Amino acid sequence: MKRMAGSDDDTETVAQARAGDADAFRRLVERHSRNVFRLAYRMTRNEHDAEDVVQEAFLKAYRSLDRFEERSHFGSWIYRIAANCAYDSLRARERRQESADSVAIHDASNGPATEMPSGAPAADRLVFGGEVRRRLELAMLRMSALEKSAFSLRHFEGMSIEEIGRALDLDASAAKQSVFRAVRKVRQALGRDPGLRPTT
Repeated sequence: MKRMAGSDDDTETVAQARAGDADAFRRLVERHSRNVFRLAYRMTRNEHDAEDVVQEAFLKAYRSLDRFEERSHFGSWIYRIAANCAYDSLRARERRQESADSVAIHDASNGPATEMPSGAPAADRLVFGGEVRRRLELAMLRMSALEKSAFSLRHFEGMSIEEIGRALDLDASAAKQSVFRAVRKVRQALGRDPGLRPTT
């Protein structure tokens, strides 16, 4: 996993926060919130949900400071908490979508209930990968919450299978299978054009 910014400076700050120094914990939030938001946004692909994940992750970290192992990096620890919070957010969204699907089927004549990427990529999609980007987004819409989380952590955040397992409370084999299923859906979405195949 990528080294978290500020990890060398966290030991003393964490100790101060554990002793009840609210300003010290605020410094930890300021130091790591950008990376946590980036992770949350890549997993949820929704700014509002990502902001909620950031708040929840730091709240959980604050409440669990007494269980933080000092030999660990705070940045890696908060990253794992945030990944788990984002996964929970995706699962909740998945449940809401499932309950709304039956209504959407009956209302299909009025347009889709969920906005789907258009057939022609918008300008920002062209900048960030054009057709590949569009097909990747379609593939991620077809993933379960677990598959989307595992795929994001593996291919966007560079986590190892073991790190993904720890972040999502899975054993290594379950984490590996989740990544495998997600990659298979991406390959199916990219089709047979060799120029659009993902790198592995």
